[in-house]
Amino acid sequence: MQDPPAPPAARPDGLTEEEAARRLAEGGRNEVGQSPGTPLRARVAAQLRDPLILVLLGAMVLTLLTGDHGDTAVIALVVVANTGVGVAQEVRADNAIAALTAVSAPVARVVRGGAEREVPSAEVVPGDVLLLGEGDIVPADARLLSSWALAVDESALTGESVPVDKDVRVGGPEAGALRAGTVVVRGRAVASVTATGAGSALGRIAALLHPRRGPTPLQRRLAGLGRVLAAVTVVLCLLVLLLGLALGQSLETMAVTAISLAVAAVPESLPAVVTLALALGARRMAARNALVRRLPAVETLGSVTVLATDKTGTLTEGRMVVERVWTPRGTVRLTGGGYEPAGEMLTDGGSGGDGPPAPATAQAVRDLLTAAVLCNDAALRPPHDGEERWSALGDPTEAALLAAAAKAGLDRDGVLRAHPRIGEVPFDSLRKRMTTVHREPSGGRLVCLKGAPEAVLNGSLLDETPLRLERAHREAAALSAEGHRVLAVASGPLDGAPGRWEEAESGLRLLGLAALSDPPKEVAGATVAACRAAGITPVVITGDHPATARAIAARLGILDRGPGPTGTDGAAPTEPPEVVTGRALAAGRVADPSTVRVFARTDPQQKVDIVQAWRARGAVTAMTGDGVNDGPALRQADIGVAMGRRGTEVARQAADLVLADDELRTVVAAVEEGRRVHDNIRRFLLYGMAGGAAEILVMLIGPFLGLTVPLRAGQILWINLLTHGLTGVAMGAEPVSADAMHRPPRPPGRHVLGEGLWLRILRLAALVTAASLAAALWARETGRPWQTTLFLALLAAQLGVVLGLRERLLTRENPFLPAAVLAAVVLGAATVTVPFLEGLLRTEPLDVPALAAVAAVGAAGFAAARFESRFTRGTGGGEGAFPGSFGLPAGPPASGGPPRA
Repeated sequence: MQDPPAPPAARPDGLTEEEAARRLAEGGRNEVGQSPGTPLRARVAAQLRDPLILVLLGAMVLTLLTGDHGDTAVIALVVVANTGVGVAQEVRADNAIAALTAVSAPVARVVRGGAEREVPSAEVVPGDVLLLGEGDIVPADARLLSSWALAVDESALTGESVPVDKDVRVGGPEAGALRAGTVVVRGRAVASVTATGAGSALGRIAALLHPRRGPTPLQRRLAGLGRVLAAVTVVLCLLVLLLGLALGQSLETMAVTAISLAVAAVPESLPAVVTLALALGARRMAARNALVRRLPAVETLGSVTVLATDKTGTLTEGRMVVERVWTPRGTVRLTGGGYEPAGEMLTDGGSGGDGPPAPATAQAVRDLLTAAVLCNDAALRPPHDGEERWSALGDPTEAALLAAAAKAGLDRDGVLRAHPRIGEVPFDSLRKRMTTVHREPSGGRLVCLKGAPEAVLNGSLLDETPLRLERAHREAAALSAEGHRVLAVASGPLDGAPGRWEEAESGLRLLGLAALSDPPKEVAGATVAACRAAGITPVVITGDHPATARAIAARLGILDRGPGPTGTDGAAPTEPPEVVTGRALAAGRVADPSTVRVFARTDPQQKVDIVQAWRARGAVTAMTGDGVNDGPALRQADIGVAMGRRGTEVARQAADLVLADDELRTVVAAVEEGRRVHDNIRRFLLYGMAGGAAEILVMLIGPFLGLTVPLRAGQILWINLLTHGLTGVAMGAEPVSADAMHRPPRPPGRHVLGEGLWLRILRLAALVTAASLAAALWARETGRPWQTTLFLALLAAQLGVVLGLRERLLTRENPFLPAAVLAAVVLGAATVTVPFLEGLLRTEPLDVPALAAVAAVGAAGFAAARFESRFTRGTGGGEGAFPGSFGLPAGPPASGGPPRA
């Protein structure tokens, strides 16, 4: 049997070394420009621009001007600690990402001066002649000169999970175009480089990464809070100063008191609490193989309302699997995933079966898979070099057929030994099929053929009745509509000696159809369900075929209806389509992209447009992906999540969060961590601002009750040091709320004190103020040191509040908080027992009744906070839950389907 003509043996001599060096000097290296590393001073400056830090810096200047160097040192310590932790986390994350970085194509084979040689891929220049073989990564954009059975994996650029055949004989620009970063999975080729570096497809996509995002939801909320607190601080300073002067106090005394009260009004440990909560979240996520590149990204995930995800390699395995086999005698489905040769055949009656197939059906399937093993150039490689999974050597589709054969009980090596190959016609893009000839044990010859149904199911190849061919066509169309890639397999004896290949491809018997797909990851369905339970809308954005995208989305619960309207090249559907193509989107046939759940055949810019459409609607978006084509959308989303193992360098550099193990369930864990951080920040705000408000009310109301200067400046700062210091910071490590993942995400525009939190602050502040002033008035009436009593009562009340606000009072998950409270109690007692502190703070010893009054005020604070925790739904946004933010239900839809806008 004669093969089709091979590529010409002659090849261009390529560039001379001198010409290549000249072009390299003129055009630059073949590298996609990486943004320069952020200098340390820029990282520090970014931390110091936080509005709350700016307020603290202002307070530090005021305390310095008044000569209160001790308070200046305390505030400076908070600023330095917060800045140091933030910068250290960013540097650590960048170093971890750098450890994941791998050069896509370290070397390339080129022809220069008529000789083949290897050069670093960075030194490839336009005009170079490339030699490509199976497994090679294409180093630059190129045009095919000749090829032989060439197939290229372009999923990193397009999202298409099936390798693309390349053949200059097919015609059209795409058939002969190779793109940088793609991988040769079959065949060989000679190509001429057309573009390198920034001019390549890889470079053009990377250029879309430059626009930066705005501030995160957390940063916006805290910036708004900082502005409010700054304004309140100025007003309070003036009010207390004027009140004191009106009561006859000295200007210097009241200036120091006003500044101290201003510091009390600002929860100065809030930046430290935020940073610690984020850092702890990042550390917990790192333990789960998730690397946080920017600390605010941890909290931002807690605000996410839309999760836009790529399909190939993110929702799916990124590995082809034979899921069903149809034969004229019946259909079976195959279990097992990946390329591991483990699984079984089960009856498939349309609705699924769980028993073994009938013997005749099983034998028909084995006959089909035997032919698929023979007409096959791939191999399966068991786990090696630390890998946990089987992998494919050669075309992924052919490797999937080998795995299916093993599940059917066939031994590949035994089949090949019993039927040695004596002739072949490799897969051809024009013919869309592959044919092999084998010697049978009996001495006869067997022809095996596999290919696209449209190229195999015809009377010129098969000796079958029109009725059977029509039935096979219907089955192939039905399987394709479900998102499968379908291959037809046939075989038959060959009489006489091998002749031309046209003679071998005739009179064959149809064995059946193999339906392959890139199946969803095991955890993907649970991830989608968890997102829906948390009120997050899942959206698929892929470069793959619409039918494939719809099938995966339906299997995962992103779509819960049957085939719906699709925005393709025809007229726009009258109702919001379930699946929209990139071409329809670009043509403006989709009025509101945010109503669509699946986008297919999208290019990188269209992915960005979709993300921006959601953001324009007010949503907080997270985008997951692993390919170069995902990079721009990862950068534009509020938070980008990249896969670390199979992810490209472009995707990793564009992301805020990198999943080192490529497990999608880590995204759900990150959302939970984000909500935990937000809950703890709000819990601290309730505690810290209620205490600060109580101190302010005491200073304002006290003089009208005869308490001329209720508290001295040093006493105010000492209370803040013990309550907003270690105790407040320890609140950032509180465990996650039980309902964190069963409530809707927060509206991004809602103030950080929204959802009734400011009312709770006022209620707690009023109770703490009343109880503390009552203790002070009692002490004055009984002749006891009322100012010291008031000082310790305020401290005890706030420590009682911090314990009462715990969602789980006796939990062991955060032992630092009770330890910090105990340390604060000891330091508070030291102010009336240690002579040095007594002199510094101007306190006096208290007797047992006065200490009992102080303890009673602390118990009142605990009881009030406990009441708030038990009778309001959580501290992190559960109270006053808003039904359906962005049209999303507060929990999983009753129908079990995804939330819909």
